[in-house]
Amino acid sequence: MFIPVLLFLLGFALLIKGGDWFVDGATGIAHRFHLPELLIGATVVSIGTTLPEVMVSVQAAMQHNSGISYGNAIGSIICNTSLIAGLTIAVSPSNAKRDTLRLPVATFFISAAIYALIAYTSGDFQRWNGILFLAIFVVYMVISVMQMKKSGGGNETETQEQEPESSPAKDLILLVIGAAAIAYGANLLVNNGTIIAAALGVPDSVIGLTMVALGTSLPELITAITSLMKGHSALSLGNIIGANLFNIVLVSGAAISISPFALPAEKMIMGMNSSLIIDIPVMFGVMLLLCVPALLKEKLYRWQGILLLCIYAAFTIYQFIV
Repeated sequence: MFIPVLLFLLGFALLIKGGDWFVDGATGIAHRFHLPELLIGATVVSIGTTLPEVMVSVQAAMQHNSGISYGNAIGSIICNTSLIAGLTIAVSPSNAKRDTLRLPVATFFISAAIYALIAYTSGDFQRWNGILFLAIFVVYMVISVMQMKKSGGGNETETQEQEPESSPAKDLILLVIGAAAIAYGANLLVNNGTIIAAALGVPDSVIGLTMVALGTSLPELITAITSLMKGHSALSLGNIIGANLFNIVLVSGAAISISPFALPAEKMIMGMNSSLIIDIPVMFGVMLLLCVPALLKEKLYRWQGILLLCIYAAFTIYQFIV
């Protein structure tokens, strides 16, 4: 049991460090082609911080492990919202700009509604569902970049400052090593997470919803803590909502497209699938709790953060106790 746990933690470390290397290398290469800063931020960096979730879910899908593939995506949304956003808001409540939240929030709830509709009607995610989610991802990225260009964001000054800091060879090496570290870390995480789940006697979906989801959400957690330390707590809100959207359309979309799966039914409550009566409702509940006050009042409150943290604690305890 010691070795699987050690390899599981090593997988976490490789995912996080690999994500750093990948983003640094990809950003350096993008700068050399003089791409606008807003384009780099909206594509390379956003996708890079979501790569751990993507690779873990893809790896799990390729091994036909629907429990981890499903649990990682839904669990990461719950973790991002109730733990990371909850911690950020509880420590430093801030204002929120309604205009910048409308597109990601609306796209998230539309995508989540489609996901829930499939889950509650058939429970069987087919390849075309995955392709649909990926198409939503592409459309969202295009609209986001167009909106930022229209608003006049993304000047080139940062690009000029960062260009001399690295060589093309270094950028390419970072990109390749980062991608390899993410892929290998995902493999370690999925394989050893499955072993740990079997040893503990808990379903794979529980490991996916809790341990794997927390591990793959570490980039968002680090971003939130860094933003807090620098006095920019509002920055982490956009990052978290964007990451949650990507967990539905990119992470789930990629996994379903590669290997369609049925909604895991490993855990039942009163004869009903736990995913349908706990996991998906909690996902919607925490996102509504986070987004509604931000959209209506353009403000985040400390009570929101405390309540979100309490929900995360209760959700995690439930997964292992019930």
